[in-house]
Amino acid sequence: MLRLLERSLSEELQCDVETATKATEALRMLQRNDHDVVLADIRMPGMDGMEFLAHALENKPHLTIVMMTAYGSIDLAVQSIKQGAYDFISKPFEHEKLTHLLKKALERSRLVRENLVLQDRIKEHESFHEIVGVSPKMRKLFETLSLVSKTDVTILLTGESGTGKDMVARAIHALSDRRNRPFVAVNCPNLPENILESELFGYRRGAFTNATQDKKGLFLEAQGGTICLDEIGDIPLTLQTKLLSVLQEKEIRPLGQTANIKVDVRIIASTNQDLDRKMTENLFREDLYYRLNVVSLHLPPLRERLEDIPILVEHFLERYCKEFRRPRKTVTPTLMNLFMSNPWRGNVRELENIVSRSVLLSPGEVIRPEDIDWKPDTSRNCLVAKEVERLSYKEAKKRVLENFHSEYLTRILARHDGNVTRAAKDCGLERQALQQVLRRYGISPKDSGQLEC
Repeated sequence: MLRLLERSLSEELQCDVETATKATEALRMLQRNDHDVVLADIRMPGMDGMEFLAHALENKPHLTIVMMTAYGSIDLAVQSIKQGAYDFISKPFEHEKLTHLLKKALERSRLVRENLVLQDRIKEHESFHEIVGVSPKMRKLFETLSLVSKTDVTILLTGESGTGKDMVARAIHALSDRRNRPFVAVNCPNLPENILESELFGYRRGAFTNATQDKKGLFLEAQGGTICLDEIGDIPLTLQTKLLSVLQEKEIRPLGQTANIKVDVRIIASTNQDLDRKMTENLFREDLYYRLNVVSLHLPPLRERLEDIPILVEHFLERYCKEFRRPRKTVTPTLMNLFMSNPWRGNVRELENIVSRSVLLSPGEVIRPEDIDWKPDTSRNCLVAKEVERLSYKEAKKRVLENFHSEYLTRILARHDGNVTRAAKDCGLERQALQQVLRRYGISPKDSGQLEC
């Protein structure tokens, strides 16, 4: 049996096959070398398969082990899976069935290995106060955060919804000298104007109806620490004026009080809106904008940092498997490809929600697309038939090619911050060839938001 399997599996699976006639011999081999898959019989002389399974997984808990059993020992095989075996096969078996099972086992082993590498990268290099990223834009953001956090300058965080502005604000506070003082987050749109003012600045008893006692405002709650004003673009103009006074004078005046109170608070503001447009429409004060915008940090959308998606997926898998008390899970390459091609309009928050749901809904330790109730958003990338069906073949082809080149080249330039040399290497073109395509379709490295370097 061993000689037959060695000869057939090495050829059909294109892998190196080692054999052992005893469990003790196999354990010594596992110590000497790394193996992707182990195929072990349950009935063996000396140490049986169940004992071997326990010893093997004790030393290498992520090892993929497939058990072989006679027809009458199915109960033992089921027990072996409960104790950590990947799967089992009953003897006598069809060779095609065995090779199919071992191919799946090899795929599982590869996934586990890749995810272990990702876990190590997250722990060692790619997380910054719980913010995960390896892309050039995120590394640059981390460097800037390290520099500005030690100061008391006011910071304006910009970026689409779901990009992690709240986490960045908390990281700035954690890195600052104010880390041992309060961090107070205020969601400005959630409170009506009159309530927001009293919440921020506080009030004295009798300042208005139902003000039966003094209330300490959030600025005083954050005394000595940091206050984060989330979605600053939504606050009304009247409150903007009072906030400007706080920034200029470092003082607040609670409602119903005649004297100002000095405050020592660092202000971080965030918004997903276009404040330049709001200023043009007279919906946001220019003087307040320039007071807030001492240092501006922009958080890139997830579609501009695609290389971060595998690491983010692994990060969320680890978190939610622990939270939901599920065994450690991985995702198939097919599902990861779907994640990579999705536009993620909700950014990191949307990806996190999908992964957490996947942990709950998937029945096994490998998450497949069919296991979860999710389909990628293809609306941005699909060919809209009604748009081209009225065109001639030549015109339709021209339209589709223009759309493809605009989308593909703009994205790949953005991925490399406008650097044509790196973008050319990434997409497999010579630099001169890529420049010709860019000129042909009227695309500039500036379209990526950066200048060519």
